[in-house]
Amino acid sequence: MSINDRVYRTCTYIAGDWTGDRDLIDKLDEWNRNNHLGLNFTDAHDLTQSRDTSLPCSIKQNLRKRLNVSKTFVLIVGDKTANLTKGGCRYCPKYVSPLYGSPYCTSYGSIDHRSFIEYECQMALKDYNAGLIKKIVVVYNGCLSPIYSRCPWIDKNIGKHIGSDVYNTQGVRCWNYNAIKQLICG
Repeated sequence: MSINDRVYRTCTYIAGDWTGDRDLIDKLDEWNRNNHLGLNFTDAHDLTQSRDTSLPCSIKQNLRKRLNVSKTFVLIVGDKTANLTKGGCRYCPKYVSPLYGSPYCTSYGSIDHRSFIEYECQMALKDYNAGLIKKIVVVYNGCLSPIYSRCPWIDKNIGKHIGSDVYNTQGVRCWNYNAIKQLICG
């Protein structure tokens, strides 16, 4: 089934720093693929792919398509998430910033200086406020509890915020699987 075949929002969209927080993103994928754990969702990223060599504007178009089929938005927040810049037009080879006048795109695209993560968060927030995205979950990677200063959200009161870690009954720090599962799937 392709992304164009989907009429209803049934997917879960995962946003995050795919370099700095890959451990938690991979862990969510691992939990989702394990039939015995009970964390079960359709990952919107499995429906359409983007290459790192694609232009930021075409990647953002793909991100929008994925968000359009998502009912749950999961934001993975790490220590660098709020400061990410990848995806802004100023880093694109088609972006021209003349000495005088306004910057422009040689591909005639509109200029968008938002990073991918800023774009994803703003689009998810827009969809959430319109009632299209039903649930927002913010998971703070490597944390026992949320550290709101790391979160790129404009309004920190939106969504359910949780740390990715917990101490188990033996006092060992581990993934907070049950709480994360409950927030995403419950």
